[in-house]
Amino acid sequence: GSTYSSKVFRVTFFTLAASLTVPLLGVTVLLDCPIDPQPISLKEPPLLTGVLEPNIKLRKAERLWENQLVGPQSIVNIGDVLFTGTADGKIIKIEDGEIQTIARIGHGPCGTREDEPTCGRPVGIRVGPNNTLFVADAYYGLYEVNPGTGETKMLVSTKTLIEGQKLSFVNDLTVTRDGRKIYFTDSSSKWQRRDYLFLIMEGTDDGRHLLEYDTVTKEVKVLMVGLRFPNGVQLSPAEDFVLVQETTMARIRRYYVSGLMKGGADMFVENMPGLPDNIRLSSSGGYWVATSAVRPNPGFSLLDFLSEKPWIKRMIFKLLSQETVTKFVPKYSLVVELSETGSYRRSFHDPNGVMVAYVSEAHEHNGYLYLGSFRSPFICRLNLQHV
Repeated sequence: GSTYSSKVFRVTFFTLAASLTVPLLGVTVLLDCPIDPQPISLKEPPLLTGVLEPNIKLRKAERLWENQLVGPQSIVNIGDVLFTGTADGKIIKIEDGEIQTIARIGHGPCGTREDEPTCGRPVGIRVGPNNTLFVADAYYGLYEVNPGTGETKMLVSTKTLIEGQKLSFVNDLTVTRDGRKIYFTDSSSKWQRRDYLFLIMEGTDDGRHLLEYDTVTKEVKVLMVGLRFPNGVQLSPAEDFVLVQETTMARIRRYYVSGLMKGGADMFVENMPGLPDNIRLSSSGGYWVATSAVRPNPGFSLLDFLSEKPWIKRMIFKLLSQETVTKFVPKYSLVVELSETGSYRRSFHDPNGVMVAYVSEAHEHNGYLYLGSFRSPFICRLNLQHV
């Protein structure tokens, strides 16, 4: 009797499994996929050894203005006054611990994915030579903001056609000391900021990468194209080149803006241990790079696993929303300091993102490292003397 019942069980089980799997596969085939993923070849991630050895140094940071800010992504200082742009479209000033909204480029309501294009999202912020703020808003374009009066002036609108195309996802900017030139990135010609996960997972090279705006002639030039999610940008201390983070490829490109190499480009850092977001100068003459996701080695890197399997990505995004997929990304926070030549100087980790998750920028000021995050309700501050 037992063999008969186990046979019945097996038949029933496989019949049931097939009856569920076939429709599921059918539905999956019929469902539209929002992305058209391309296979990407990433090298095996670098081993987390030596200066990249995991530690818990980021956990020594302190949270400031907790639950008073919404995703402060990029941070600057004018003296000891701090400025940042937040996910509710505001440009915020923090003086003597007091938070004040000085400007907003978009308008409410804010808070949902649908609101973001009208709400605006200031993602990159810099200080110009006359202590004005230059702001890159993902949806509206490049703006100059007077920190005293809050007056905003549009420099480059996303509605303006540049070489026949609109700007879809203005991301970060870097400004020459004389304020004449602004170098900025447009991360995609297809996806907006709210769909950044689609942009990473699709892996297409439609980023217009690096553009230059001349504040005197008001001209915009496209300097680099064909990048996969061009993101943070930083002029070198000598202002002879601009570094551009190519997020999807976990690398940093260098574009020469003056000197013998002017107009040329090469690789600055390849095969990084995480996906680089913003890049800023460090006081030692090098660069701070914030990574928004880590490629663990040893360990399992989901990103690397999926990179050459577009069909799995299609299945995932047919069935799950971006919000759901984001929950599977490990909250490992990593900030690295690079030397002026691109070698790793030191690294600060927070495995599991206990203190801060999704670090988008590391901004150094007066011996402290201020950490911005596009998803945290606070800014973190790390005393560099204590790490």
